[in-house]
Parts: sequence; C-alpha cells; structure tokens
Amino acid sequence: MRHEADIAPPARGSELPAGELDRGPTPVHNDVDRFDSGDSVETGKRLIRLSEDRGASLADRIAARFYRLTWRTPLHALRLRGRFPLKLLGVPEDPIPGDPMAGKALRAGHFLYRGLKLPTARLDFANLPVPPAFADYIHSFAWLRDLASAGTRTDVAPIAEALQRRWIEAHDETIAEPAWRPDNAGWRILFWLAYAPALLSTDDHVHRSRVLNGIARTARHLDRTADSVRPGVPQLVAWAGIVAAGLSLPGGEPRRSFGEAGLRRALLGCFYADGGTISRAPAMQADAIAVLSMLVRVYALRRLDAPAWIHETLAVAVPALTALTHGDGGLGSWQGSGAMRPDAVDAIVKASGIRARPLRQARDWGYQRLTAGRSLLQVDAAPPPVARATDAGCASTLAIEFSDGPHRLIVNCGGAALAGALIPAELARGLRTTAAHSTLTLGDQNSTAILPDGTLGKGVTQVEIDRREISGEGGGASRLELSHDGYVKRHGFAHRRLLILANSGKELRGEDMLVPQGRKRRGDALEFVIRFHLGPDIEPSMTADGQAALLRITNGAMWQLRCAGASMRIEESLWVDGDGRPTPTYQLELTGTTPAGGASVGWLLRCIG
Repeated sequence: MRHEADIAPPARGSELPAGELDRGPTPVHNDVDRFDSGDSVETGKRLIRLSEDRGASLADRIAARFYRLTWRTPLHALRLRGRFPLKLLGVPEDPIPGDPMAGKALRAGHFLYRGLKLPTARLDFANLPVPPAFADYIHSFAWLRDLASAGTRTDVAPIAEALQRRWIEAHDETIAEPAWRPDNAGWRILFWLAYAPALLSTDDHVHRSRVLNGIARTARHLDRTADSVRPGVPQLVAWAGIVAAGLSLPGGEPRRSFGEAGLRRALLGCFYADGGTISRAPAMQADAIAVLSMLVRVYALRRLDAPAWIHETLAVAVPALTALTHGDGGLGSWQGSGAMRPDAVDAIVKASGIRARPLRQARDWGYQRLTAGRSLLQVDAAPPPVARATDAGCASTLAIEFSDGPHRLIVNCGGAALAGALIPAELARGLRTTAAHSTLTLGDQNSTAILPDGTLGKGVTQVEIDRREISGEGGGASRLELSHDGYVKRHGFAHRRLLILANSGKELRGEDMLVPQGRKRRGDALEFVIRFHLGPDIEPSMTADGQAALLRITNGAMWQLRCAGASMRIEESLWVDGDGRPTPTYQLELTGTTPAGGASVGWLLRCIG
C-alpha cells in the first residue's frame, strides 16, 4: 500500500487523503520527540508538494516591507533601550574552524568571499558594494571565525576590533536590513560571544561598553523580530541568538526561557521528521547543525546541559546530512548547494558530537542513498522545496549523482546559491534549471517552473517511490523506481525512472520512461533530453557505434555508459565546487522524440576496468 504525505508531513504513521491537499500547510511535526532516526527502507511512498505553495503574496510582501520600515522609527529605538550589561558570564567555544585563506586576506587588508575581494581600508559599512551573500558574511561577523584561524589573538585582535568599531559607527543606531535582518543578527550575537576576547581586549572602556550593549540591543531586537524572517534555518538562527544572549548576559533567565520556547517552535518548522531541513539544501542543513552546535557550547560555558530536544534534533540532522556525502567525503550538489569540501563536512559533524551512519532513505526530506562496493548513488526523490523556504530551489526531481570511491562520475552542476565573482546572477539562475541536473527534460522545459521573480511555480506536485532489495544471480541488487508529474498538465506525460544498482557496485542499470497520463496530448512529437553531467576528473569519448561513451577517470577505473532508444552525444558542461568556483566539465546527452504513445530509453553504466 502506498502512503501519501504532505511535503510538510503529518504525524508518522498517519495518511493524508487526496481530498485534503488544498487545505494548506500542516506543521512539519507535532513534536520533536516524533523524530524518527530509524533507517528502514519503505517499499512504497508518495510525496506531495502543497498545491497552495506560491510563496508570499504581494500583500504579504508589502506588509513585511512596511514592518521592516518600522524598525527605523523612534518607537522601535525606544524598545531597544534597557539596562547596560557590565560583563559577559563566559566565553563559549566556536567548535568549527575557519578558513585560513580568508583570514590571511583580512590580515592583508581585504575581505575575501567566494572569489570576491573587498578592501577594508576605506570601506563604507553603511553601503557595501557587494552581492547580498557577501554582505551577509560581513554583517553576521562570520569573518571572525576565518580571522581567528589566521593567527594568535594578539595578531588578530586589533584587526577585529577596528572593523567592529567601524561597523558599530555605521549600524548601531540605524536599524535596517540587511545588517539587522534577524538571521544576520542571530549569527552576530553568536560570533561576538565566541570571539569576545579579541573584540574586548582593548583598554577603551567606552568601546567595551558599546559592544556589550550592542549584544543586549540586538537581543531586544530579536525578541520582537525573530519570527519575521524566512521559515527554516533563518528563524532557527534568530532564536538561537536570543537563547545565547539570555545565557551570556547577567539577568538573562527570562530571555533564555522565552528564547527556548521560540527555538523549539523554530525547530518544528525547520526540520522534517527524518532530520532534513525544509529548504532541502545540504548547505542549509550544515548551517542548522553548526548553529545548534555553537548554541550547545553556550550552555556548556554556564555548566548547563542543553535541552534534550536540541540533542535529539542533532541526532537526526547529522545522519541526514551525511546521507548526501560521496566517497570523497564531500557533499553532493543539491538544491543550489555546491559540493562542500570533505574537511568542511567533517568539521560540522565533529562539532555536533554525533556519530551515526548516513541515512539511507530520507523519506520526507526526499533523498535516496544506495551503496554497493565502492559505488554510491544519490537520488532526488521528492518535489522541490516549498517556495517560502528558499531563494535557490532547483527543478531537479529524479536527478542522480553517482561516485566510484573518491571519484564523482555523474554530478549535478550545483552552486545556484553561490553567486559571487565567478557565478553571475544569470548563470546562477541557469544552475537552478532541470537541464543543470542529471535527469530528463521534456520540450526544453523545467519539470517545475522557475518564475521571473525567482520563486518556484507550477510543475511537480507528487513523486512516487518504490524501493526494494532484489536477489538473484550475481549477488542481487537494489531497485528504485520513481515517477513525477511535472510534465503531465503541460504535455500529458509522467516521467518514470527505474534504477538498479548491482550489489557488486560495478553496474548501474537505468530506464527513463515518458508514460502518457492525464489529458491526451495533441501536436507534434516532443524532444526529450536525458543528461548525465560528468565529474571534473572524467574524460569521455564516444565508441564507434555512437551508442556508448567511455568514461576515463584520472587515476581511476574506466566506466562505460551505453544507451538504447536514444542518440548519444558529448557536450560541454560545468561543475561548481563548494567555494563557488565553476570548473569546465562534460555531459552526455541522450536525445530523442516522444510520440503520443510515450517513449522509453534504457541505459547501462558499468565498470569495465
């Protein structure tokens, strides 16, 4: 029997009748205690994207903008006034190391972020000439972590203090975005606390007082604005900042209690039952684990145990994250994330204190992980994330990634959320399309529309999954059959993908089918393209019959991809690493046309030496 569940699932074990799909979002969980850390494989499942998911309406956006404008009013300034704290109750450890290269750049006189440099000497902090993500890096003070990794406290304290002084002069009395956006403010509290020895090493008592009062003012701002930021990880960070301030400032017990209640609500809205975030982005998953790990250290400085529900959240969030690691230890390229480096992933996992096996089937988050021998297969087996949860959601349903040990054979382009010096906004938009992922496109259209304002529109509303282990000659195999309805309303076809990974790990069989469904389509035959984007160290070459390609791995084995039912060609592609650097690569395209009766393309990826 197939079970149905919202993209925001009901309680485990319940069913959602099809007639209730239009009732709007349901809570992600009824309780954190319902997190299911088990790793059993369900043989059948249907994931449904809410039909009312259109993101914020125009009226909502206008109201939110008006609310943000109220931050500049005397009334809001009055709300930020209060008792000046005289000291911190302790200094928490930052459990995650920074980037020494970015830290050395700061010591040399400029910020370095995703290939962009910004000199600090005459920088106007009130008017930063950088992309939004770079501005967030500066306003959140995440650069303190990088700076600390590039020298001793004596070396970096003068730089940190000087930059902080200039930021305070520009923004202490001007309450506006992006500097005071709740997630940036939450991160800022956490980083100011963790690196307080560098920021407060001065003998200037006036500056020390301004820093301590700045933490208190930021916490008061978050008391009133934490829920106004985007649901998911941004709200989680904002509430974590409130709790951290309550634990670190004298007399903070009421704020701590208030913050813990808000943080618990934020966790319920941030994670699915299997531990994945609602953004479905590995990079956001890593951020969520990082902020909770930092918050646990704030409790530790007070010799307090963090609430059990924080540890329970980490216990399911870490296996969900590592489910998307490849044989090299780095993350796959999903939902706008780049391929985060293995050392960065390892640092996040180590900071969490959680040791657990990767989740094989993230049933609600929507990723499937199949392993055999040295081979590892990842599959996007869910509709795209809800529009309110992300700015970089991708039309990647049924896309795959495949690795042989440390070598990535099949990848997605990735990096749509990493716009910077080397990824302009237009390219970032292209990286969100179905064509930038290793799956099928029909009629040169995305499986889920990407609207002009960047939000996700109509397309995939449900995904069916059937996963099972099969026995037989050669040691058996893992079988995964999936389908989505992204092309049904527009073209009258469902995309069905069958994947069979042999238990030896030496062979992956696939079949992509376009099955007539819904209203009968009229008109000419449509062209389809099945893309396999290749990893950065893969060199392809066509065989003489034109139906197969040899895939040579630098310092690795040789694989062959052969197809039937389509024409194969080699085209250029690119792959974005975790730092936002695009690398030229290749892709294999299987092309054909779809008559009214549908189409079927079989393919075989196997190791040949």
